[in-house]
Amino acid sequence: MSSSQSLRQALAGRRALPQLIALVLVATVCAALPLAAQTAPGAPAPAVAPTTALPPAPPVFGIAPPSAAHPAAPVVQPLPPTEIQAVPAPAPATAVAPALPHDLSPWGMFMAADIVVKAVMVGLAFASVVTWTIWLAKALELASAKAAARRALRRLEGAGSLSEAAESGAGRKGRLRGPVATLLGAAIEETRRSADLGEDGIKERVAIALSRIEARAGRAMARGTGLLATIGSTAPFVGLFGTVWGIMNSFIGISQAKTTNLAVVAPGIAEALLATAIGLVAAIPAVIIYNVFARAIMGYRATLSDASGEILQHLSRDLERQRRQASAAGRAALHAVAGAQQPAPALARVPAE
Repeated sequence: MSSSQSLRQALAGRRALPQLIALVLVATVCAALPLAAQTAPGAPAPAVAPTTALPPAPPVFGIAPPSAAHPAAPVVQPLPPTEIQAVPAPAPATAVAPALPHDLSPWGMFMAADIVVKAVMVGLAFASVVTWTIWLAKALELASAKAAARRALRRLEGAGSLSEAAESGAGRKGRLRGPVATLLGAAIEETRRSADLGEDGIKERVAIALSRIEARAGRAMARGTGLLATIGSTAPFVGLFGTVWGIMNSFIGISQAKTTNLAVVAPGIAEALLATAIGLVAAIPAVIIYNVFARAIMGYRATLSDASGEILQHLSRDLERQRRQASAAGRAALHAVAGAQQPAPALARVPAE
């Protein structure tokens, strides 16, 4: 009888063993679920219902089954919408713009420039004003002189002698005016002073006087153009000096500010480049105007040279006419003297009766 009871208990323990293993697995999973829900990022904590006590199981192989389940996890109740406070999002970081000058116009950059750069800009602006002043004055002077020389040349070409040309070129008061009139007056004066000398000497001296008058008139007309050449050749280098000085100050500002931001160095570089721009504005027109005046003055001197050639031609004709007149008068005088010295014809002798 005892053996049959023990056999029944063993069979009952073997039948309850799978149930015991399943109960242990279920308890383990139920205990791990709240931990996984708490460690999951951003996942809401699920409400876990409290577990109930497990039914008692018969001891098998000396292992006592658990008499009670794990303690129930606390239930997390969600907050009502009215009590949820919105967390303010962090404001995006904004880049701080560097402080720039308010006025970046040419006048503003000039006022903000260094004293040396200001002096360079003022000097170059004054040189530009001088360039345009010389252009205006010299253009009017050269145009009027060339027009007067052409009119005088036409009168010389239409005259028949030096005296006639002098009468046609005389002004209201009977005086010769202009370079061509000066050339004509010099030829007449030299002819008068050398009246008792030879023709070749007169021509040579008149040619020398005319060449000197031409050179003097050319120098007078070219007066002021040398300043244009100076401005055209030196203004770019003066502007470059202002540029170098401005860039040097910009690098000094970088070293003092201890930053490599372009906003620190940009104003100084802009001021320096403005000095170079003003230098080019002063130099380029000066060079162009100088070249134009050089060609115009060469044309003016060519007109004076044509007038000198015309005067020499008139002088040569006048001297030749005087020589012929003198030769004709000499021949007439010789004929007159020869006729006075010829003896009277002898009277015919009448025979006596």
